[in-house]
Amino acid sequence: MPSRCYVATAQDEGMRLDALMGERGLYPSRSAAAHAIDDGKVLVAGNLASKKTKVHAGAAIVYEVDEQVIDTPLVGEPIDLDIRYEDDDMIVLSKQAGLICHPSDDHRDGTLVNALIYRYGADNLCNVQGEKDRLGIVHRLDMDTTGLMMAAKTDVAGEALMAAIQDHVVDRRYKALVHGVISLEKGMIDAPIARHAKDRTRMAIRDCDSAREAITTFTVLERFEPGPKDNGYTLIDCKLFTGRTHQIRVHMEYAKHPLVGDPLYTHSMPKADSANLGLKRQFLHSFMLTLDHPITGEEMHFEDDLPDDLQAVLDSLADRKM
Repeated sequence: MPSRCYVATAQDEGMRLDALMGERGLYPSRSAAAHAIDDGKVLVAGNLASKKTKVHAGAAIVYEVDEQVIDTPLVGEPIDLDIRYEDDDMIVLSKQAGLICHPSDDHRDGTLVNALIYRYGADNLCNVQGEKDRLGIVHRLDMDTTGLMMAAKTDVAGEALMAAIQDHVVDRRYKALVHGVISLEKGMIDAPIARHAKDRTRMAIRDCDSAREAITTFTVLERFEPGPKDNGYTLIDCKLFTGRTHQIRVHMEYAKHPLVGDPLYTHSMPKADSANLGLKRQFLHSFMLTLDHPITGEEMHFEDDLPDDLQAVLDSLADRKM
């Protein structure tokens, strides 16, 4: 991916990094700049920075671009969607494994956005993030994380849903199966997350300017005793109070209980398929969603069963329940 360099001028002194990059045309919009900064694609004076970083005159800003895809128009694609609710304002769906939420440098098609455009039309989806490749999107699930998520049709609904998420009034709950037996019944992990300093595909707990507050609570649902090739497992109910990239996955690895099957965050666990119970993706499912409707204010509650592959893993552990 090519990089460019911009040297801040006297007129840039004191500006927020995301605002500067949007206003100077380094990225198509301030929102696009903010996403790039959060993804670790921007260095200021050789260091990763946050979008709130104040820029000083003379600072060298090195940023990654993908010139071949910036203006590529998106098209609708007939991808199956499991819609659980929809009205004139919003959508609740259960996302399948393998579906990326929106296009990226590596995936310009086959995404949830492509599916939404095909089903509803680009003009009937919110664009509150100011980018055509995020139509309808108000929050995300990782590619191989399944379950309930929201999308918006209008900008008013999209802005309200994003504000509700930011204000922690949307209750998002996940079921995760993790390595090891957790002795506590409940716990909280409060640790800031930023892009990994050396591995750009990973996030990490870090103490740096680009780190963002991240809070996850969990409640133990079931425990499974250790076997000859593993150290046991725990099924937990996780609640997000913030929505950082890979948050539950990073937090549980930090707690020494990484998710079963996770390809990125199980470095301290055995690599054998037997230890990961044959899973090729992380055991993480968004099973419950409670929110107030963004327009009417009506309370809405949704629940979603585990998909077949994750349920099969739990069934395989039934005789090891503690």
